[in-house]
Amino acid sequence: MFVALPFLIFYASFSLLLGIYDARTGLLPDRFTCPLLWGGLLYHQICLPERLPDALWGAIAGYGGFALIYWGYRLRYQKEGLGYGDVKYLAALGAWHCWETLPLLVFLAAMLACGGFGVALLVRGKSALINPLPFGPGLAVAGFITGWKVFFPDG
Repeated sequence: MFVALPFLIFYASFSLLLGIYDARTGLLPDRFTCPLLWGGLLYHQICLPERLPDALWGAIAGYGGFALIYWGYRLRYQKEGLGYGDVKYLAALGAWHCWETLPLLVFLAAMLACGGFGVALLVRGKSALINPLPFGPGLAVAGFITGWKVFFPDG
């Protein structure tokens, strides 16, 4: 557990930073998403080496799945429906949580984002429909919810 503690602090710090940054600016910069991705792979290499292939496939599946959604929407509607920072952030979360957790993580993030959108509608009214909805905070909270399995696999 003590070996994993610096990784847990790193993960929590960067996820919190990304969630807040996206909520305020609508951006998920590479300078935060890329270290988080590599940190997840390094965590598995050092702490759970038997899970490293699952973490690698998680990064690939997270990136590939959201990239398909990004490009499909962009080609169909000629505008972004999902930011590319969200694609990279899900790749990073896939590196931390492994591929098996991604469907639950994305579902929780979508439900949280819908809840956030509902609150924005109540507070701001129709003006909430004009501004894009940041998805990073939902991903961050969903990552924390599903993260117990990663950091505490026995309980």
